[in-house]
Amino acid sequence: MYTVELYRKVRLACADGMSKRAAAAHFNISRDTVEKALAFSVPPGYRRTAPIKRPKLDGFTEIIDAWLDGDKTVHRKQRHTAKRIFDRLRDEHGFTGGYTIIKDYVRERQRRGQEMFVPLAHPSGHAQADFGEAVVVIDGVEQKAHFFVMDLPQSDACFVRAYPAATAEAWMDGHVHAFAFFGGVPLSVLYDNDRCLVSKILPDGTRRRATLFSGLQSHYLFRDRYGRPGKGNDKGNAEGLVGYSRRNFMVPIPRFASWEAFNADLEVRCRKRQRDVLRGETETIGARLQRDLAELRALPGTPFDACEQVSARVSSQSLVRYGTNDYSVPVAYGHRDVWVRGYVDQVVIGCRGEVIARHPRCYAREDMIFDPIHYLPLLEKKINALDQAAPLAGWGLPVEFETLRRLMEARMQKMGRREYVQVLRLLETFELVDVHAAVKKALKLGAVGFDAVKHLVLCHIERRPPKLDLDVYPYLPRANVGTTSAASYMSLLSGDAA
Repeated sequence: MYTVELYRKVRLACADGMSKRAAAAHFNISRDTVEKALAFSVPPGYRRTAPIKRPKLDGFTEIIDAWLDGDKTVHRKQRHTAKRIFDRLRDEHGFTGGYTIIKDYVRERQRRGQEMFVPLAHPSGHAQADFGEAVVVIDGVEQKAHFFVMDLPQSDACFVRAYPAATAEAWMDGHVHAFAFFGGVPLSVLYDNDRCLVSKILPDGTRRRATLFSGLQSHYLFRDRYGRPGKGNDKGNAEGLVGYSRRNFMVPIPRFASWEAFNADLEVRCRKRQRDVLRGETETIGARLQRDLAELRALPGTPFDACEQVSARVSSQSLVRYGTNDYSVPVAYGHRDVWVRGYVDQVVIGCRGEVIARHPRCYAREDMIFDPIHYLPLLEKKINALDQAAPLAGWGLPVEFETLRRLMEARMQKMGRREYVQVLRLLETFELVDVHAAVKKALKLGAVGFDAVKHLVLCHIERRPPKLDLDVYPYLPRANVGTTSAASYMSLLSGDAA
């Protein structure tokens, strides 16, 4: 390969009058090279004038093409490699050529078949949304986080929020927080065909929306758009934001005490990113965001209630099934029809217009989530089940409660167990901190009856001194005070006591 410098020297020499024969001899090159140097100012490189001839491959290309075309309907991990094609041609069709020409042909065919893309312009006020995954540590437990992202492609402004699972409620909650973060509603949002959003793709290409998503769209009045099934590049900005968030917001592995703390940090990072100037731009993301904000719709008066609502019936064990888990309700609602609202962080259960139970959302499977207080009225009647009651297992009450129960049972036997449950039922009305303070005071005074503990709770809340009547509270310890005789007193005065 001759250099540009050689071409320059040859051209200058010939321009000054040197003949082509003399230039060839002077620069030790062929006259054909001199002719090429005079025709081109720089070396033109190798130019193929005829197609490559592969005589040993002729007649086999149709077979290779058929195999590769058939691979389009096969899982990508079970498609033909160049090595496998070579082996099959050799064993099944008597191919005598080498592996290299097979590899080159397959590579060239794949290159020709790669998809081409049209550069897109993004008008202001439109968005793209998606979900990604990353490993996080929440409250000391390593787990997978599913994070919702919304991108405004015109300005590249972003919003990211993480959830324990990419459920329909998480999709809705992500929209609610994203719209609040931007202070408005995009004119349209581009999505994948996620089953939480699209229940079915009809033959004409239209989408049948999921019920919860239809409610969200009706509340905020934005248009939904969808990419082609399996084509993530149709919403390349959101896909890129998923990767950016994982690399920049979640490396090293985030460690937070709660999901709320993690999401607060993500929101801070999204706002901080608005100060960046991206490649090819002269303005910051925040400056370009103002053009997006000018096109957004105003937020409605109230945010969308991002929850799934279903109907259920309370079982004989006072449990209501939501998803794959069972949640407890007060035993008074046994065998009744109730409604359940599933939020990303809690499950709310109600009967008619009344909320009867609230539980943290459980993302495990086939688990039972109890509130021990729900079962106390039943345990008061079925006192023999106290030691085996599953809802009370692992309740984690302060140690003074167990001490109180032991003293009650020692003084009152079976009645003491029932009175202990009555003390626990004070938690239906009062806070644990107040009942705990009363139990500690009762142990200090030796007042181990339910009535005494209840009196002490009220005194603690009302900040007044307790007044316990021994005739009313017979289980209080009685003091025996002996009387002193006059003779004993006189002996002290006379000094005989010395």
